[in-house]
Amino acid sequence: MKELTIFLSQSLLGWLAIQMCLALVFLFYIHLSHKKVLPDEELPKTAVILCLRGADPYLPNCIEALLNQNYPEYDLKLIVDSQDDPAWEVVNETIKKQEASNFQISPLRIIRHNCSLKCSSLLQAVSELDDSYKVVALVDADTIVHANWLRELVSPLNDPKIGATTGNRWYMPTGKYWGSLVRYIGNVSTVVQMYLFRIPWGGTLAIKTDVLRHTGILEKWGQAFGEDLMMHNILKQHGMQVKLVPSLIMLNREECDLLGFMDSLKRLLFYSRLYHPRWIAIIGDAVSSILFPSLAIVVFILSLLDTQWDLAMILLATYCIYTIGLLLLTLILELAVRPVIRFQGQPMTPLSVTTVGKILIAIPLTQWVYGLAMLSSLWMSTVKWRGIVYRVQNPWNIRLVEYHPYDLLDQPIDSKISL
Repeated sequence: MKELTIFLSQSLLGWLAIQMCLALVFLFYIHLSHKKVLPDEELPKTAVILCLRGADPYLPNCIEALLNQNYPEYDLKLIVDSQDDPAWEVVNETIKKQEASNFQISPLRIIRHNCSLKCSSLLQAVSELDDSYKVVALVDADTIVHANWLRELVSPLNDPKIGATTGNRWYMPTGKYWGSLVRYIGNVSTVVQMYLFRIPWGGTLAIKTDVLRHTGILEKWGQAFGEDLMMHNILKQHGMQVKLVPSLIMLNREECDLLGFMDSLKRLLFYSRLYHPRWIAIIGDAVSSILFPSLAIVVFILSLLDTQWDLAMILLATYCIYTIGLLLLTLILELAVRPVIRFQGQPMTPLSVTTVGKILIAIPLTQWVYGLAMLSSLWMSTVKWRGIVYRVQNPWNIRLVEYHPYDLLDQPIDSKISL
């Protein structure tokens, strides 16, 4: 028992030190990165593609922001699941209010059965682009962009070594739902990981059109479950890299309950298992971040039952240091990202003592939720995503087995809860 206690204590403190070092690398990158934007005459014509199924809570805000970009020549291409989809009416009403002309809205015409519905929509949108479009930008309906979003996203592509640029999402720690807090804490770690592994995020992503067409990405989309995680390896094979643009860390105000988040987390981890270029590293992170703390609690209880008070105190002190260290790390990253969000014109909710206390409680909860989701995702072969059922045998063997048009009954009761 003593050897196990020492091992767990050293493992927890060592892993905390590693996480702090990785976070510092990310913080230095954010702090030292200089925003370089091209003048109007050097910015290429760009197509912004938004694929929709269901009306997300902030969809009108998303559309309005996309139609008011500080960018000389771009068009918004919207692919909606069907004309009966609730998003169709929302999009048309929003565009009518904006009196915009640089858009095209189309229903999804061909539902492919060997890839995800989003990949089908992306392939349709790209196939309709003429040669005048030099860049394709992808965005999600839960992303509310700022006026310089597209300019900042496209400008780094002027470097021939950069094949794609990306941002990332950042959630609001409101404390209204435990699911939202768990998602927030998990996402803080995910943002750092995605920067270190150069993983793009499909919610804010730009890629040169010729790169998209000549690297085999389109062919991969035609048989894949998702569009973004695979890009790292493909671009690397062609001598290009993915660049994170720190000013494009985008705030997401949507809420989620714990049960709903579990479903989306299992799908995300399953998707990562299929395409993440460093999946073994994700497993290692899960062992260090989930298994060791949980095992420390178990051994602490056993030590109490066995009246080994000295071992119990060592484990309790180590676990408290580890958990408080994660809290401080989370708050440091939060404070580092807040100026980025404020510069975008987004108001931030103050961090109250109550919210910080809830984050502290939610840290072990996050470990357990992610642990359960990780185990569940390892045996998944069928995925339900926005009412559509897919059967997945391997990363490039996807089968859509159940489809129906999006139903209003699938919308959440709380208008601010994400789908």
